[in-house]
Amino acid sequence: MASSPDVGHGLSLYDAARQIGVPFTQENRPTDKDILVHGMNFHYLEWGDSANPKILMLHGNSQQSHSWDFISLSLSDRYNVIALDQRGHGDSDWAAAGDYSLEAQVGDLDGFVKALALEQFVLMGHSMGGRNSYVWASNNSELLRGLVIVDTGPETQRGGRNRIKTFRELPDELNSFEEFSQRIQEYTGRTQEQVEGALKYSIRQRQDGKWTWKYDKAMRDPSRQETGWEPEQLWASWSGIDCPTLVLRGDRSDLFDEQTMQKMQESIGDCETVTIARAGHLVQGDNPADFLTAVEAWFNKRLVQ
Repeated sequence: MASSPDVGHGLSLYDAARQIGVPFTQENRPTDKDILVHGMNFHYLEWGDSANPKILMLHGNSQQSHSWDFISLSLSDRYNVIALDQRGHGDSDWAAAGDYSLEAQVGDLDGFVKALALEQFVLMGHSMGGRNSYVWASNNSELLRGLVIVDTGPETQRGGRNRIKTFRELPDELNSFEEFSQRIQEYTGRTQEQVEGALKYSIRQRQDGKWTWKYDKAMRDPSRQETGWEPEQLWASWSGIDCPTLVLRGDRSDLFDEQTMQKMQESIGDCETVTIARAGHLVQGDNPADFLTAVEAWFNKRLVQ
């Protein structure tokens, strides 16, 4: 089933991309797909020709596969882009026992890769999805042509974590789509028309007429631990990566600092780093044009034969 990028509120994906300078050659649409992994249904978007080199994208916490739409649209004329809704997010199943541990999420990724028989692909992950990506990659580097990690690492900054935690704990049942739009505008600094074009994929209207987030409420529990892993364990995973790797951060990020990114570069053999201007933690959404410039330059340098 083709997924329409221009139904409902806000700008169409194509108009929004043009407005902020995202390059694309074709008005491609993704296809909605589902697959069963370990007894759970996982939804994903597939863009472009399946015969092209593959890129698997993992979103951050509270996001979903459409958070990559600008990037997917731009790359889909040359790559087969697969953007996954991770457990508890978007249109994938919620964990019956509320298990959103790092082990469970990495297990999902492993099962998904095997179910689609992916090999020699690029794995790209933002925030939570980036952490899941590099932990998985530490044991599976031979399956990857490249790894792209966006604004996360084995150590993150308390200020950013607290800001995200505070936002996540705001009331999650609002009376209208517009109320959610206003909240996101204040949080991101983006315009109403830019926000509303993407927001329709992140919230849903309940039968009682109220609107709420389209991810499991269990993840908004203030007592829930993010990973259960200590930084030392995450650094140990990072050091096991053995494939071409690119790490990007937003210059305004309060979650991922320059020092951690530099240490990541020095900790493995083939790693480049780029700081994206005019971007906070949501790098690929804040400045997708420069994000694409950096990613494609690295693709051309490191991956194109």
